[in-house]
Amino acid sequence: MSDPAWQLGTLPGQDDPALIAAISASFSEIYQQHFSSEWLVNHDLPLEIRALRRSDGWCVFLLLTPWMMARVFLPERDPGLPLPSGWQAAERVGAPFVVIGPLLDFTILGGEQKAHLNYLPELGHFLLQPLVQSMAQFDSADAVFAAWNEVIKTRDRVMEEQKRECGWQKEVSRREFFARLAGNRSGS
Repeated sequence: MSDPAWQLGTLPGQDDPALIAAISASFSEIYQQHFSSEWLVNHDLPLEIRALRRSDGWCVFLLLTPWMMARVFLPERDPGLPLPSGWQAAERVGAPFVVIGPLLDFTILGGEQKAHLNYLPELGHFLLQPLVQSMAQFDSADAVFAAWNEVIKTRDRVMEEQKRECGWQKEVSRREFFARLAGNRSGS
């Protein structure tokens, strides 16, 4: 590991609509540069951001792209996590695009999480938890989110049957569920 030198983007300081627009523009550019002619990508799916919230020093949201759906953690301040070798901002500029970087452990809302490090010049360093990586079977954004909702329901049922608690997952799932019910959709 090298020194913790997270490069923060300027986006988290923006209001939510501006943040969503900037993130959408950044991932739209990634799509155009790296995925627009890939045959394993579902080109019928839009780029969409849902369930944006700010929590414990992070902007957290669900990101749907034609190549995956993920939960993204965009830091509002340096999280103090050490960066692996090769992941300093200067080392990432001009480096080949990586969908899923090295796995890091971090804490949010008192719960331990794992997510993959990533870096984009516009966003700075951020963490990504892939949720759905095979997008071929979906015909719409709503179908992807409905499938993810079924995963959440199954996980919650199993945890209840096992009498286990996972406060972080329950809070995230609750917020994501209510964001969908309220029609809290953003993106292009």
